[in-house]
Amino acid sequence: MSKKIVGIAEAVIIAAIFIVPAGGVLTHRPSTAVVASPETAPVTATNVDGARIAAADSDPGEWLTHGRTYSEQRFSPLAQINTANVKSLGVAWEYRTYSVRGLEATPIVSDGVMFITLPWSKVVALDAASGKELWQFDPKVPGETGRYLCCDVVNRGVALWKGAVFVGTLDGRLIKLDAKTGRVIWSVDTVENRKKVYTITGAPRVADGLVVIGNGGAEYDARGYVSAYDAGNGKLVWRFHIVPGDPSKPQENAALTVALKTWDTTGKYKFWQIGGGGAPWNGMAFDPKLDLLYVGTGNGNPWNRDVRSPKGGDNLYLSSVIALHAKTGQLAWYYQTTPGDTWDFDSTADIVLADLKIGGQVRKVLMHAPKNGFFYVIDRTNGRLISAQKFAIVTWAKGIDMKTGKPIEDPNARYTNKMAVVYPQETGAHNWQPMTFDPQTGLVYIPAMDGAAIFVADRNFIYRPGAWNTGADFAAVSNAVLQLIKSGKPPAPPVGYIKAWDPVAQKEVWQISMGGSWNSGLLSTAGGLVFGGDAYGIFSAYDARSGKKLWSIDLKTGILAPAIAYSIKGTEYIALLAGWGGAGGLSAFRDPNTALSKYQTDQGRLFVFRLGGRQQVAALAPEGIPPGEPPAQTADAATVQKGFDLYHRNCLVCHGFFAQSEGEVPDLRLVPREIWDQYDDIVLGGALADGGMASFGDILSKDDVGAIRAYVLDQAKAAWAAAHATRPAAKGGH
Repeated sequence: MSKKIVGIAEAVIIAAIFIVPAGGVLTHRPSTAVVASPETAPVTATNVDGARIAAADSDPGEWLTHGRTYSEQRFSPLAQINTANVKSLGVAWEYRTYSVRGLEATPIVSDGVMFITLPWSKVVALDAASGKELWQFDPKVPGETGRYLCCDVVNRGVALWKGAVFVGTLDGRLIKLDAKTGRVIWSVDTVENRKKVYTITGAPRVADGLVVIGNGGAEYDARGYVSAYDAGNGKLVWRFHIVPGDPSKPQENAALTVALKTWDTTGKYKFWQIGGGGAPWNGMAFDPKLDLLYVGTGNGNPWNRDVRSPKGGDNLYLSSVIALHAKTGQLAWYYQTTPGDTWDFDSTADIVLADLKIGGQVRKVLMHAPKNGFFYVIDRTNGRLISAQKFAIVTWAKGIDMKTGKPIEDPNARYTNKMAVVYPQETGAHNWQPMTFDPQTGLVYIPAMDGAAIFVADRNFIYRPGAWNTGADFAAVSNAVLQLIKSGKPPAPPVGYIKAWDPVAQKEVWQISMGGSWNSGLLSTAGGLVFGGDAYGIFSAYDARSGKKLWSIDLKTGILAPAIAYSIKGTEYIALLAGWGGAGGLSAFRDPNTALSKYQTDQGRLFVFRLGGRQQVAALAPEGIPPGEPPAQTADAATVQKGFDLYHRNCLVCHGFFAQSEGEVPDLRLVPREIWDQYDDIVLGGALADGGMASFGDILSKDDVGAIRAYVLDQAKAAWAAAHATRPAAKGGH
């Protein structure tokens, strides 16, 4: 399929993990680091606390928390690697993860030990100088959990605190490990209602001795909340719900009583019964002087406001930045970036704190570039908007009204009674991949995207527990895209950039085009560099002031995660996890330029670089066995069409548009022949549940599964015919 088709496909299909390959599960193995140095760090419990994190700039060789500091700037004061010598940067060592799913974690480094997380919420401790594996922890997440994940079986990292490592698991647990041994100290279930779908993919943060974690699940039926647990004993200290609960009962706090007035309680589907959404699944920052915790909140559930709140309303506190008093969890202030969100415009992108001179005075600001395409500068003491401008192509709103702080919305962007084509796409103008702020240049560097989405309301919406409940009709959208393709006018592909943005002047300073649109998070350093990678596997260093590319290396694996910098015994290192996936990875087509398509594998690796390291990376052996010819098609055209609709409403969020997976999960057209006879056992019976493919017997019938099989088989036969069109027919029928 041409790359040009990817545009609306990536925009429309926010990948959920319905089916997970068994190959995505990390198995026991000996240490797999390619070692470049015999130097070995001591295995010690890391003594990290709030004072040490707050003073991180005085210890620049460490990377103690998710964004390096509480401010989440992701700027390293290290300068040994700089614009003059970065051309000699090379691989010091690498570590194979034996995973084929997205790697999104930020490595954490303290006292010579590096902590990373892998797919399925696994934790690994490594010697940060040599790559030697010190210990590994597997929380044994049930494979069927994979069905209930919006955007891959990923994890974005751990938190350290007083000799312990904290990790959130896909199935909603928060676990405390001994940093020295990986032994479990305690484990708590963060899910308040197991009848609903709750997941965790984000990294915890620790503030005031409290471990703070949010959840995912807003595509299903979750009511979002952020929780704080005592780091010592694991007891719940406070919980802040993002959206109101049952209006017939007292709300948990005064802030939710206020929020309730912005929701319609008279619709067919009561938002408090089907979730409401708002899942705070990623972005957080902390100001220890103000003792305020800043949290980004997610989209509504369903996406379509006409379903969850048919008479309108802002629907607080969806798609917002909220400031909570860290010790109590009480709301200090909020700023809603997308009132009445109906396009999946989460505000869960990273939140960056800085002190900037604006209008002649130094302001304590919060900077945020969420999915909706606007760059916000907000006074972090009180939540008042200072400025906001578009940093990407935006059509859903014309601008921000500075008097009200609200967007000037284009009424044509809502899809109440019509199809709407909207910029940005649902994957956003900027997603979870972190941006970075360089205090030397005064610039923010954003992994930005331009792409459009088609939205069509689901006229026959029925709430289904355990299924995606977006209120958008993906089958209708898929048909619209198919018609564009047949007309010879396929949608333009989304494009990705690194954008250098001046937050004071609110303008772009430079931009660099990246490979694909779904690329990595970013790192800036005092060496005058910005580091970023792309879907094609190219990791590069750029001049922070001009954007000129100064160095690059082909890692032969697509890149999503952000790099970090640290130093040991006077040597500066850059560390990066490479392994493509996530929302954009699962929904993408087989673009021949991606690392996955070029090298036929997406096996993950951790790369650590230093000056004088090796300049080449070897490709890993391709995976998989070429399939044989698909079986005969016996279904009629009506059944195939029924299968098209059912597939695009239930399966595409993982296996891709027109059953064309990028490869992280099985491309259903290219499965071994015996799979065609096992559809009922797999889809209804849960035969592959341990690998992540849970049963769909609760929402699909045997006839439904037969129709889906018929549609996928049609696609498989077309792929087989295209692949063999120029080859002589094989004798004997194969």
